[in-house]
Amino acid sequence: RIRKSATTIDQAGNACQRAEHYPPARLNALNQQALIALIDILEQIEVRRTAGPENPEIGQLTFDSRSVGPGDVFVALRGTQSDGHRFIPDAVRQGAAVIVLEDWPNRLEPGRTYVQVPDARRALGLMASSYYGKPSRQLSLVGITGTNGKTTTATLLYRLFTELGYKVGLLSTIENRIGDRSLPTAHTTLFPVELQARLAEMVESGCSYAFMEVSSHALDQQRTAGLEFAGAVFTNISHDHLDYHRTFKDYIFAKKKLFDHLPAEAFALTNLDDKRGAVMLQNTLARTYTYSLRRKADFKARILESELSGLHLELDGRDFYGRLVGDFNAYNLLAAYAVAVLLGQDRMEVLAALSGLPAAPGRFEAVVSQERSVMGVVDYAHTPDAVEKVLQSLTRIRSANGRIITVVGCGGDRDRSKRPLMARAATDYSDRVILTSDNPRSEDPEAILDEMEKGVPAPAKQKVLRISDRREAIRAAVLMAQAGDLILVAGKGHEKYQEIKGVRYPFDDLEELKKCLTVN
Repeated sequence: RIRKSATTIDQAGNACQRAEHYPPARLNALNQQALIALIDILEQIEVRRTAGPENPEIGQLTFDSRSVGPGDVFVALRGTQSDGHRFIPDAVRQGAAVIVLEDWPNRLEPGRTYVQVPDARRALGLMASSYYGKPSRQLSLVGITGTNGKTTTATLLYRLFTELGYKVGLLSTIENRIGDRSLPTAHTTLFPVELQARLAEMVESGCSYAFMEVSSHALDQQRTAGLEFAGAVFTNISHDHLDYHRTFKDYIFAKKKLFDHLPAEAFALTNLDDKRGAVMLQNTLARTYTYSLRRKADFKARILESELSGLHLELDGRDFYGRLVGDFNAYNLLAAYAVAVLLGQDRMEVLAALSGLPAAPGRFEAVVSQERSVMGVVDYAHTPDAVEKVLQSLTRIRSANGRIITVVGCGGDRDRSKRPLMARAATDYSDRVILTSDNPRSEDPEAILDEMEKGVPAPAKQKVLRISDRREAIRAAVLMAQAGDLILVAGKGHEKYQEIKGVRYPFDDLEELKKCLTVN
């Protein structure tokens, strides 16, 4: 039975009036015209009460009242700032044939079917799965969760299985891919209707495998309800998203939900070097496996050399040379290797394919000025732990006399408690630090820098500058760089914009860094 949940939707996709509406791409030959019966999408749902026509034919499934059309199903979801039940009259006026809700209304519109469920979020995921023909059953779907490393691991797996000759799907922070076709994405994990539609498209196009990032927000909001995973991976967990999750414990247990709901035939793979890694496996029914660089585990690796040209590892008892840079990427490579083996791939073929794979966009992407002997690195590191790990890796690979100059900021309207920790991590491992804007959103950039600066220890203040203009901050870092220095521009990675007061302006850290290194 489904228990009533108190989970809420985050601001970015808040309630029923913000999500985009996507046309159906049903598994049965993508028939856009055929209607299906309501009973076909309620088969997995606990229904408490119904009224109106018993089994109408339905059009599309949506939780956005603005996009409802004649014959559609409208699901009323509660959010942090609004309640979808308020928009039921709008949905009815626009022709909704079916209303799925948690609270029974005082007045029923004639000719409409009302379906009461204990948890509308879970119901939406399950209905979307049935609506699109339960596509995750027809793929080997693997979910990757954790604070850092999700995008790199998912992208490595997508590229690896493509190299191994399969048609593969990818659902990530950076992009969605169906084979060689790239589709933009607005969220790390899509909302249920679009998510199931994308998986259905993957099946239709002949994909055998799909790899997806699974965010804590998505797990908390049950966006993954209705998905049947072949396996799940836990990378690590550190300070992040406490603007949404009330406590760090809530954040941990949101991640854990991915493993708690795995079927017995799936695999659960966790990073044993993270002190919460073992927690993820505590209640899972799945087959459990571990990976580690420091402990005895099912999948083991050891760093032999870490250089600007890549990593030399002893991986699963074999010599391995990879193009990815940084100690933290040893974990991502090991996780991808373990997943491939657990999915039945040949170990030697996997190692050979992995060795040639590049990093994901915006993940430790390097640009070198040969004339000045200065290297710049752009990385998505936007948590204290990620900044620390990237800088630790740069410390190990820099030249004897080279300095590390770090440009870093924190996003507005997000977890404020990590701001001083981000600045502290940067100053602990850098010779010079420039605090700057990230995506300030609705906040004053200078106020964000004030909060970051509180984390700078008094003895380190003389090596810290404040330049709120991100373009000028990158330029200043390049101007102060000398031969042998390394410049880290952290926080935005793959993003091609900067969001200020509700407007997204074109901005690309890598391009800005390239321009400055060339001009200067």
